[in-house]
Amino acid sequence: MIDLYTWTTPNGRKASIMLEELGVPYTVHEVNIGKDEQFAADFLAVSPNNKIPAIVDCDTGLSLMESGAILLYLAETHGRLLEDGGEKWRVIEWLMWQMGGLGPMVGQAHHFLFNNPGKAPYAEERYRKETRRLYEVMNTRLGGRDYLAGIGRGSYSIADIASWPWVSRFERHQVDLADFPAVRDWYLRIAERPAVQRGYDVPSRGEAVPMP
Repeated sequence: MIDLYTWTTPNGRKASIMLEELGVPYTVHEVNIGKDEQFAADFLAVSPNNKIPAIVDCDTGLSLMESGAILLYLAETHGRLLEDGGEKWRVIEWLMWQMGGLGPMVGQAHHFLFNNPGKAPYAEERYRKETRRLYEVMNTRLGGRDYLAGIGRGSYSIADIASWPWVSRFERHQVDLADFPAVRDWYLRIAERPAVQRGYDVPSRGEAVPMP
């Protein structure tokens, strides 16, 4: 059993989608970041950085923050969604790409283009351009591949689980997925997975997976 501390953000959805894919039982603890609940002392004990998601493995007592660490832990613990040998490092490579690039940069695009439009033209242009560059990187990578870390049809992995929830906010990035056909096909392929649809709606807010 896993205790999952989360909210309806791309990083939060990484963890819930992963748990749904694995079929691991978990209890959801809502941390409403709009009400600053991430700064509560009991949550700080689980997540010292005051960020969601975080988990506690009730079988071992281990607590973890940071979505990338959570994905790696769950993949290794349950022996799924992380390839062996050299392919394992390809998965980790693209997971790190998401953690260091896609997530932070499109997160800034959310802030300036969607939440605060018209306040900082320089920042809007900077993050719009960088977001499109990252989409182009994905589009090139996915040419002839079904998944980010795979060869040919390849294997769905934690690299895809990490990246997909961020791309699901393509409208906030002012991105038309028709401009990136390989990304669009990858996005729709993953959006059809029942575990992704269930995990997207955690905590339950009746939110449907966005479709381009």
